[in-house]
Amino acid sequence: MEFLSEAGYDLLALGEVMLRLDPGEGRVKNTRSFTVWEGGGEYNVARALSKAFGKKTAVATALCKNDVGLLIEDLIMQGGVDTSLIRWSDFDKIGKSSRNGLNFVERGFGLRGARSTSDRGHTAVSQLKKGDFDWDKIFSKGVRVFHTGGIFCALSGSTSALALEGAKKAKEYGAAVSFDFNFRPSLWACLENEEEVKENIREILSFADIVFGNEFDFVKVLGFEGEKGADLDVHDDERYLRFMNRVKETYPNIRLIASTVRAVHSASVNSLRAVCAEGGSLIKTETFENLSVLDRIGSGDSFASGLLYALLSGRDTQYALSFALAHAAFTMTTPGDTSMATAEDIENIVSKKSAKVVR
Repeated sequence: MEFLSEAGYDLLALGEVMLRLDPGEGRVKNTRSFTVWEGGGEYNVARALSKAFGKKTAVATALCKNDVGLLIEDLIMQGGVDTSLIRWSDFDKIGKSSRNGLNFVERGFGLRGARSTSDRGHTAVSQLKKGDFDWDKIFSKGVRVFHTGGIFCALSGSTSALALEGAKKAKEYGAAVSFDFNFRPSLWACLENEEEVKENIREILSFADIVFGNEFDFVKVLGFEGEKGADLDVHDDERYLRFMNRVKETYPNIRLIASTVRAVHSASVNSLRAVCAEGGSLIKTETFENLSVLDRIGSGDSFASGLLYALLSGRDTQYALSFALAHAAFTMTTPGDTSMATAEDIENIVSKKSAKVVR
């Protein structure tokens, strides 16, 4: 896949950044202390590309200007992501008109699954709308990949319209457009203008080059029909390829569609592999059987960032898919939403080097 050879940003993410509060090995409802991380579906991709892989990235988002917002900004800076595109809203002292999103997440262990309790209503980012960013100024600097997704779009009708505006402008300036469905039932259940959001996502996909999603995403969000009698909770490679070939008949601009395939044996043990539909064929990885999981949250975003990094580095799709899977698996071994890997860490996994102690 070809990208702009020179650009001010390797990737620009448009999305939400929340403050994650992590009780460690305990539970949210019983804890007396939290570790804080920053996180967000679209942002996590930019952070990994910057911090883990040394690429130049930025996030277009909004925060409420109070101490919580400044903490989130500081965490973003630590991740090496350009903060110059953050829009700041005024704080009214109680958070009635604008606030910052919080996400209370416990990791899960054994038979106790991971659990997320989000507190993200009336946030500054959910109020973003068309015209809030000067896309011509941003894209004229050069952007290789514009990345957004279903979480940002489902915050409100106005955010999905803004994502569409950004995707259109990205194509005008020669950027590749990447979209991750990241379907979250809790967000969609609260939407008052669901059909407007779905229509905006349909149009975003008409500009997309790379899509992260599975059959369930296309059926649930866009109304595609699944095969008769198919259980979408159970992945089937051949059915996946047939389905995605139908998607590409509607959206011939999409170059590839990728997804992880996960078997959850317990919160602490998962098996993981990946598939990708490209050019009418299905590309697959081997399966990482019985992976030990410390913190699953954010591994899907690490899959996306790993794939994009490898493609931006000129690797073929088979290698990129294997690299993406290894990055997702590695991210599940460390706490927090965001990657703590290096390119060397992931390359060692892909080349099957052992996990022995490095001295």
